[in-house]
Amino acid sequence: MSEERNWKRIRERLALNLPVRVQCRETPDFEWMEVTRLTNVTPFGAGFTLKRPTEKGRLLYMTIPMPRQLRVFDHVENQYRIWAVVRYVKRIDGPVSATNVFDVGVAFIGRRPPASHEREPWKRYDISNQQFQTAANPEDVVKPIPTSDERRHTRHNIPIDMLLEVLDEQGTISQTESTVTENISKKGATLFTTLKVAIGRFLRLTSQQYNLTVHAAVRGASTGMDGIPRLHVEFIDGEWPL
Repeated sequence: MSEERNWKRIRERLALNLPVRVQCRETPDFEWMEVTRLTNVTPFGAGFTLKRPTEKGRLLYMTIPMPRQLRVFDHVENQYRIWAVVRYVKRIDGPVSATNVFDVGVAFIGRRPPASHEREPWKRYDISNQQFQTAANPEDVVKPIPTSDERRHTRHNIPIDMLLEVLDEQGTISQTESTVTENISKKGATLFTTLKVAIGRFLRLTSQQYNLTVHAAVRGASTGMDGIPRLHVEFIDGEWPL
């Protein structure tokens, strides 16, 4: 009984306001870093806020001055360097869209990412082994979330105005374009665009018509028979009110 109580206690989230450096590779050529603070932590995961969007299933690399008694790996190093998979994201709206903050929860998965992350950093993963603290290989801890072109939500051929914004490594707007959708559903859209935005990048989309801002991940790109390029995106922090 005493061992059960101790095991439960170590899994409870502790309110440790520790600084943390979070790194995210959206594509093989684009990476950003943000310094923030933990809101809570266990040996197996943590919560914190980010000013940058992310999505459930993405991998993050974290550096934390974490107490050694809470670590599963690297008990000697001063800084705890650990890979984590995002398990929870919720946008906390500020007075204007530029002040959005994202409440993020992650599960630690080990000292190395899966090999597929090097080639395709936009891949999303799910926990496949709940006893991940004893697994030797990251491939034994997480499995890729299958990608599919099957659309579960009906696409509507509605032209909706969109302000498309791309953020750079510092979190400032590097590219912007006013465009319209070719089609849209509750979960995603196809947008006409002249911008070159790689698969895996996150975008901010604002519609004055709907008085709404959402963030999206780029899932694909194509060029139609009309010769106009298009981006295929999935909304990551809300549904479109159709």
